[in-house]
Amino acid sequence: MSKLLSLKLQDRVYEEAEEILRKSRKARNAYFNEAINLYNKLWKRKLLKRALAEESALVAADSMELLETFERLEDELGE
Repeated sequence: MSKLLSLKLQDRVYEEAEEILRKSRKARNAYFNEAINLYNKLWKRKLLKRALAEESALVAADSMELLETFERLEDELGE
């Protein structure tokens, strides 16, 4: 299913797109669908990176505490 969309492009963006379309001989609709799809993927990666950083920060103290516990245990077993 497709949705009809009306949008305004800056002149420079429009002209660049038209030049690429002429050279690639790709349909305008296909070009913009591909461009938006790539941009969506980029943003999904950015949002995932942000979420992972936040979650990592939440467990950082616990991870360090656990590491110290394992190091003490390793020292005790090594004696």
